[in-house]
This record gives sequence, structure tokens and C-alpha cells, in this order.
Amino acid sequence: MTRLSNIYLFFYNSVQAFGWAIALFRISIGFFSTKSVNGGYASAGELICLLQTLAFIEVIHGALGIVPSGFLFPLMQWGGRTHFLLAIVRKIYEVQELPAVLITFVSWCCIEVHSLHCDLSSWGRG
Repeated sequence: MTRLSNIYLFFYNSVQAFGWAIALFRISIGFFSTKSVNGGYASAGELICLLQTLAFIEVIHGALGIVPSGFLFPLMQWGGRTHFLLAIVRKIYEVQELPAVLITFVSWCCIEVHSLHCDLSSWGRG
């Protein structure tokens, strides 16, 4: 991988990690202020929809060979998450208030922040 693509991936991963950390912060503030598990979408739903939609770039990274993952697995993950978010949660208001949405959002935020942190911390080592 070239130095330019490393710098690009560092920037992309930094922006994504920052966005997911903000989403987790918003969810935490919403949860602790309302003491309710029903407000996950209201606190960070639009931001998570934006971050997840922009994550299609990861499919392009795999297709171009910038990352070794290929394009199929990132496409499957992106497609599943995006379908869940945009076709189900965002369109069905009753679903937005379910505790499962908060649990899903918190788990996605934690996974993304942790994995992007691992990517960023290994930057420059190889």
C-alpha cells in the first residue's frame, strides 16, 4: 500500500471514529437524561444513518484493493446495516422507540470506535 493511501485511510478512519464516538456520546447523554432505553433513535439516529450510509466507501476501498478485505464482506455488512436503518428503523416510527434500537446503536458504536481505534493505533507500523 502506498504512503498516500495510508494517509487517506488514516484520515477516513479518524473521521469515522470521531463520528461514531459522537453518536455514542449522544446516546449516552440521551439515556442518562431520560433514564429510558426508548430514545436511541431520537438521540443519534440521523447521525448513525449518515455514518452508515457513508460507510459504503469501505466497500469501494475493498473493491479498489486499498484494504485486503475484498468487497463482498464489507458490502454484505453495509447492505444489512443500511437496510435495517433506512428501510426499517427510519421509516417505521414505532420501531424507533424500541429498546432494541438503542442496544443495536450502542453495540455498533462500541464496535466501530474500537475497531477504528485499533486501525488507527496500528497506523504506521506496517
